[in-house]
Amino acid sequence: MSRGQLRIYLGAAPGVGKTYAMLEEAHRRRERGTDVVVGFVETHGRKHTLDMIGDLELVPRRTVEYRDATFTEMDVDAILARRPEVALVDELPHTNVPGCRNAKRWQDIQELLDAGIHVLSTLNIQHLESLNDVVQTITGVPQRETVPDEVVRRAEQVELVDMTPEALRRRMAHGNVYRPEKIDAALGNYFRVGNLTALRELALLWLADKVDEQLDRYRNQHRIEATWEARERVVVALTGGPEGETLIRRAARIADRARGADLLAVHVARNDGLAGADPALLARQRILVESMGGTYHQVIGTDVPKALLDFARGVNATQLVLGASRRGRFAQILSQGVGVSTIVESGTIDVHLVTHGEAGRGRFGGPAGTALSAHRRLAGYALAALGLPLLTLLLHQFGDLDLGTDILLFLAAVVGVALIGGKWPAVVAALGGSGLLNYFFVPPVGRWTITDRENLLALTVFVVVAIAVSATVDAAARRTREAALAGAEAQTLATVAGSVLRGDRPLTALLERLQETFGLESVTLLEAREGTGHGPERRHEVGSWRVVATIGGQPCFAPNEADTDVPVSDDLTLVLRGQPLAAADRRILEAFASQAALALRHERLAEQAAAALPLAAADRMRTALLAAVSHDLRTPLASAKAAVDSLVSDEIDFDEADRVELLATAAESLDRLHRLVENLLDMSRLQAGVLGVAPRPMGFEEVVPHALDELGDSGRTVRMRIPADLPAVSADPGLLERVLVNVIGNALRYSPPARPPLVKASAHAGRVELRIVDHGPGIPEAEWDRVFLPFQRSGDRSNDTGVGLGLALARGLSEAMDGTLVPEVTPGGGLTMVLSLPVAPARAAVPEVMAGEGAGAA
Repeated sequence: MSRGQLRIYLGAAPGVGKTYAMLEEAHRRRERGTDVVVGFVETHGRKHTLDMIGDLELVPRRTVEYRDATFTEMDVDAILARRPEVALVDELPHTNVPGCRNAKRWQDIQELLDAGIHVLSTLNIQHLESLNDVVQTITGVPQRETVPDEVVRRAEQVELVDMTPEALRRRMAHGNVYRPEKIDAALGNYFRVGNLTALRELALLWLADKVDEQLDRYRNQHRIEATWEARERVVVALTGGPEGETLIRRAARIADRARGADLLAVHVARNDGLAGADPALLARQRILVESMGGTYHQVIGTDVPKALLDFARGVNATQLVLGASRRGRFAQILSQGVGVSTIVESGTIDVHLVTHGEAGRGRFGGPAGTALSAHRRLAGYALAALGLPLLTLLLHQFGDLDLGTDILLFLAAVVGVALIGGKWPAVVAALGGSGLLNYFFVPPVGRWTITDRENLLALTVFVVVAIAVSATVDAAARRTREAALAGAEAQTLATVAGSVLRGDRPLTALLERLQETFGLESVTLLEAREGTGHGPERRHEVGSWRVVATIGGQPCFAPNEADTDVPVSDDLTLVLRGQPLAAADRRILEAFASQAALALRHERLAEQAAAALPLAAADRMRTALLAAVSHDLRTPLASAKAAVDSLVSDEIDFDEADRVELLATAAESLDRLHRLVENLLDMSRLQAGVLGVAPRPMGFEEVVPHALDELGDSGRTVRMRIPADLPAVSADPGLLERVLVNVIGNALRYSPPARPPLVKASAHAGRVELRIVDHGPGIPEAEWDRVFLPFQRSGDRSNDTGVGLGLALARGLSEAMDGTLVPEVTPGGGLTMVLSLPVAPARAAVPEVMAGEGAGAA
């Protein structure tokens, strides 16, 4: 079955006539003989649109109850059952009411396309994911319903429904778009001429890219050889700062306008292991890149421009998107920065330098302070205050030393102060030491003047070297501390990743690791209840939140109850109880919070998938059942009805022999129909787990003859070898007879006439085994499990002899009686089915049970 085709009517704004154009196309196709139905069309009360529907067939909508209100949504199942050639489905980005099978209408449309149904749909340009932020900037209105660009680009046809801004505003003024009470507000806000002109330009540009893609496809299909440029690849550089989302969206738009170019995001990590990026922001930006069809990469390097360009050249990138520098003006004077350096060295790669709200505000981490503790800084000041006078006193005791030696000793003292107290105590020591040298050791001694230029130069060099050494020592200490912190964070995150990957419940594993890492009393992930708003007062209301997952002792039921809370989104918050955490731990906490949100999402998707499996299996069973029963019920009914109609007819006078033959035909057809209906009902009970089982002690010699009698004349050819001393089994007589009828009937169907099936029994280790042996074509061992599936027959035989439930039902009934039914190879060729049942206990019958688990296993 070929996949259906999608045709989208694209407009710049509501009211341009997309739905009207779609309905016009539907009427044209119906006039050409195409089977067209209206799956969902939203008229918004517009009379012309409602009149245009006309006599098109409407598929009834599905009613959904949600929050004490009633909504109507498109009925996907009804359309699939109707199976038209073309279905009209309005408003592609629409969000379905919770409780529907899919969250978005475009996902409903994908199902229709997969079923081979062509779909006509509509879309406004503001609902494209890559243009979301641009439209909000133009109109000031955020669009909460979006469609991935890839869904629209995969459409076979995208037709622009265009209208000038002035014409659209006239339509609105005439009441053809909105109700009268909404017209003035719409014309003064969203539907201003400037807004409509910008949206129209976006629609035209996007459609132009789509036309380029279609042209490329045409050239490929017709093998038109021509000179084409290399495939466009757009690389966006991420620093881990808050401007990342702006850069990603801009790069995605550039990639879209470059005829579906590849989008790659790259983050350059320092190879010295120092932390420089926000892990939580990088995690969110990675999700955004991947949601837009791009890929995320991370490289290591010290020279950021060189690392970026090496990566871009390595992936054959043609365009590179960078953010404007966050550094201040003074810092840009001292160094040209990453952006300028990259532009200078980019060569043939086009570099886009994008401005953003964080440009010029400085690094997001703020200026780094000293890396040493307050105790060490105090010790440094004390050493400078006491050590330098003491050194001066000692040098006076050895008055024969020259000035150079005195300067070197003072320099050593300043280095010692720097090693202990860091930069600022060392700077104080350098300045104080220069004053002591000047007063006590530089001629003229005892005065603050310097007469010799060499002495002035020596003191100046002393101060400069002392300050430089102190700055170097402080920077080394800072780097050591940052490297240790980065190593600890990396080790923590690596441990978290390992525990999450190894666990069956990643969210629980993540919270456990967080509790263990920071020694917390409890860790809880809270989710906002629906309908509680987004105001700050909600953080204090326990009833506004519900616990999604918690580890440890008493959980927090609202963010204000926690010692530390980390908002993940508007609806998720990670709350910690046990001890307040330092601000330096905030980065790794945000990384934990982002991963917790991802883990929650994955768990819910897994739960939805698991919940959908039984429903999907039931749907497949129901579809196969309807397809099979459509023939198998009709055939015996037709035979019986024909026989009965002939008997009651006055036009033909049958003799006694013909009358007996017609009655026999009707009885045989009705018996066949009776067996079919019983099989279907039993299979339904097995699937639902409600088949009643009443086991009692009984012998195979009691039930096998009854099963053979039910098989008619063919059953009389079956050979039996059942020992007289065979122990009784515990089984339900009616169900056991059904099992034997199905299994022996299957053996008769495939056995050659000259070698009828053999039924033999034996006892082994507390169980009795009944073997039904046939010498037919047999079944390869790889296919054994397949023959027990409903609606399956060996060799894909036609279904004129039954719906293929025999062996599937037989195994299910056997397991319901605590038995087994397995195939074996018949020596000499053929298939042997082995039915094993437990030996009946010495005491009375086993009480009735419900075969819930056994049936479910079938």
